[in-house]
This record gives sequence, structure tokens and C-alpha cells, in this order.
Amino acid sequence: MFNTRYFVLPLMLCLTGAEAATLTVTLDGVKPGGGPLTVLLFDHAEGFPKEALASQRHVLPSGQQTLALDGLKPGRYAVMAYHDEDGNGELNRLFGMIPQEGWGLSNNPKVTGKPAFNDAAITLPEAGAAVTIHLTY
Repeated sequence: MFNTRYFVLPLMLCLTGAEAATLTVTLDGVKPGGGPLTVLLFDHAEGFPKEALASQRHVLPSGQQTLALDGLKPGRYAVMAYHDEDGNGELNRLFGMIPQEGWGLSNNPKVTGKPAFNDAAITLPEAGAAVTIHLTY
């Protein structure tokens, strides 16, 4: 008789790996000095680009400008990054809106007003993808 447990477990392990993708984010145009770089990943439009509503937040070690986000489900994502020049743990904004430190979005859209998720959204396939975000100061 055929024992299904020896067949199902390897099949499940194969399926799990096929659903995970890597998004590699490179930050370009970073000014030397200042505080850390922060990368925010959004997997939904609601609340974008509020930092508290990001699905992932990564603070890069000093000197690091590339980050591999592993284990993501293929789909649509937007990435926001900023240079926390004064090291206070947040993106400083004039009147709560206009960034006062270096920042950027995936797709590097020209933004006037509040950025939209669709302008920054990229499609992450199973094979993975790479984006370069140019920081604007």
C-alpha cells in the first residue's frame, strides 16, 4: 500500500520555496555622513506612505546601501527609503508633509504632493526583482 506521508511532506516543502521571492533594494545618491538609512516595504495601498503602516521596516547598518528582502510572496509592493540624517528615527517633514531629509520611492516617480502607492508599486515575480531608489535631498 502507498504511504502518502512520504509523498506529501516533500511536495509541501517544494511548494513553500516556490512561493518565496527576493526583492533587492539598492539606494543611490546617498550623501556621506549623517544617520542611518531606513527602508520601508508596503504590501498594500492603504496608509501608504505612513511609516507606521509599512509591512516591513529595516534600518541599514552604517555604510550599507543594499538590502535583500527575502521570503516575499510574489505580488505588488512599494518601497520607500530615507536617510535619517539627524538620527531621530523618523523622516523629518516640513508642515508634516514635505521631506526635509533624503528620501525616495521605488520607480523613482516625480512627486508633487502626497505620493501614491500605484506610482511607486512594482510587481515582484517568483524569480525575484531588483530596484534602485535614488534619494532626493
